[in-house]
Amino acid sequence: MINFGLSESNFVLRLPTIPAVVVRLLCFTLGVLRVCVGLCVQVECSFPSMFPLSAQDMATSSSTQRIGVVGYGHLGQYLVERILKDGAALGLTLAFVWNRNSDKLRGLVPDELILGDLSSFADRRCDVIIEVCHPQIVKEFGFHFLSQSHFMVGSPSALSDPDLNQKLHHAAQQHGRTLYIPSGALWGGQDIQRLNDSGALTALFIRMSKHPSCFRLTGDVLSDWTEGEGRRVLFRGSVAELCPLAPNNVNTMAAAAVAAGTLGFAGVRGEIVSDTALSDYHVVEVEVTGPSGFSVHTVRRNPARLGAVTGSATYNSFWNSLLVCKGHGGRVYLC
Repeated sequence: MINFGLSESNFVLRLPTIPAVVVRLLCFTLGVLRVCVGLCVQVECSFPSMFPLSAQDMATSSSTQRIGVVGYGHLGQYLVERILKDGAALGLTLAFVWNRNSDKLRGLVPDELILGDLSSFADRRCDVIIEVCHPQIVKEFGFHFLSQSHFMVGSPSALSDPDLNQKLHHAAQQHGRTLYIPSGALWGGQDIQRLNDSGALTALFIRMSKHPSCFRLTGDVLSDWTEGEGRRVLFRGSVAELCPLAPNNVNTMAAAAVAAGTLGFAGVRGEIVSDTALSDYHVVEVEVTGPSGFSVHTVRRNPARLGAVTGSATYNSFWNSLLVCKGHGGRVYLC
């Protein structure tokens, strides 16, 4: 029974004076208003979907994530521009940008966001730090990054070093941070991870084919290529062996090796192919094998300019990975 603040005496039948009637009507009205306001507050709290928030309201109603970007190559520039342009509406703000040559940032990044000394990154109080420059940065700073924030590794080929891999896994668990591995150009990475986690993944092979100008290899493996020579297999073997040979080109394979944790970098097989016919795109082929004849073969054509290490579709993939970095506990997470 709803009590509108009226006592039994309110209902005694007698001939009231006019002032008494007015007072009682006012009390009744105030009681009804009090109940209605309470109901409105309860409905809004219980059914928030009935009162949708705008993007700006969402950004202000939730805590803003501070993002640090390490590296200002093509991918780093893209991420910085997206955060500056679209970040506020998504609850993201730029904490700092670091580049090996800080002069490259002048006039392109606000001065207050330029970090001159990467060792002082902790002063910027980041929620997520993104590395998009070179595996050496992962080796030198990965542990320190994880002690202060979540860490998205744009160069997961660094994790082919088993000691570094174990060290970063331990740091994530120790500090309750997440080591994020972006899928990049890998298609079906989450499916590979689910198959692996169920114990049903038996083999994984990845082939990456690009125009020779798109490779950045150590040594003289591809120093003698000529236009029009066609297709040439540069390497075929374990991803563990391949990562040091092409650290900037096989991050897609490295992400697959992380997804296929039971096989690891030594168990996942990879092949890189130089093909002068591929002037407009990169090709990534993935062959997944499971029990009882199960297999999946995917082919992804990623548009890319001549000489580009990263295909154009990978940029947006990295951005979508960043939006997932909300904290998943002390673990490694493929995003």
